[in-house]
Amino acid sequence: MSDPTSASIVSTPPSHQPTEAGSTAPADAGLPENARRDKPRGLLGDAWRDLRRKPLFWISATLILVFVLMAAFPWLFTSKDAVNGALANSRVEPSGDAWFGYDVQGRDVFARVIYGARASILVAVVAVLGTLIFGGTVGIIAGYRGGWVDALLSRIADVFFGLPFVLGAIVILTTFNGSGTSNSEWEIMGLVIISLMVLSWPVSMRLMRSSVLATKEADYIVAARAMGASTSRIIIKHLLPNCLAPLLVYGTIMVGSFIGAEATLSFLGVGLKSPVVSWGIMISEAQNYIRVSPFLLFFPAGFLVTAVLSFVMLGETVREALDPKLR
Repeated sequence: MSDPTSASIVSTPPSHQPTEAGSTAPADAGLPENARRDKPRGLLGDAWRDLRRKPLFWISATLILVFVLMAAFPWLFTSKDAVNGALANSRVEPSGDAWFGYDVQGRDVFARVIYGARASILVAVVAVLGTLIFGGTVGIIAGYRGGWVDALLSRIADVFFGLPFVLGAIVILTTFNGSGTSNSEWEIMGLVIISLMVLSWPVSMRLMRSSVLATKEADYIVAARAMGASTSRIIIKHLLPNCLAPLLVYGTIMVGSFIGAEATLSFLGVGLKSPVVSWGIMISEAQNYIRVSPFLLFFPAGFLVTAVLSFVMLGETVREALDPKLR
């Protein structure tokens, strides 16, 4: 009988076989090309593979790209003035000269819709970034420290979470941006951003806290702590990369929500105000002319709804790609 040990040694090819003049070939040289390409992927690699197969992702991403270009480079879409107009063109209906018509003050509605994307998207994106950074930081501290620190921060978050969003925003903006104030354009936008952040950070705090609580007792965290890694290193190198996925998904959806919230506050007269140009201000100015000039309301409202739905659809597709339970 043959020795099974020696037989296995003979039948097993070496990891490197000589080819020419001392060169060696890799161990997977004899494998098919598809087998060599199908290497293990991480969470982001699997998510990207799922995303690029979904038409909804490409539709929403394309629309968001168009809105971002409108906000960053509005002169690429129109050359007309969005602030000044001629009263002779007051409420002139859409035509070849003005695709979306003119508003009550004779300003081109198409130009105002294009330039209105800048304020609406800028306020939403900056408010979301500030909310995620502040709320995520508080959530990491509460989840990692635990004990009385977690209890104190959670109760503070509960206080802000219990405030009605619209009512709280009205109180804040009426106090600092009332009718008697003379704030500049950037000061008005800053006040709206701060009000959105103050009333929204508890949600991101809770998301990050729950992710940290589920991750901080993992084996690699315990091993890093046993090897003497500092708290900052454990948080930055280990906890943060593994806890960001839920926060990023929520942030994508929240951009659309904040665009709608900004428009709501501007419509109520406590958000953005002239000389700022935004979709909410245009809708507020058109409410008295819905029957006689419905196009004044239709076009800014259509762009607003499309932008909100684009960010919400993108957030939903990203959530489905990052959540293994939904694949």
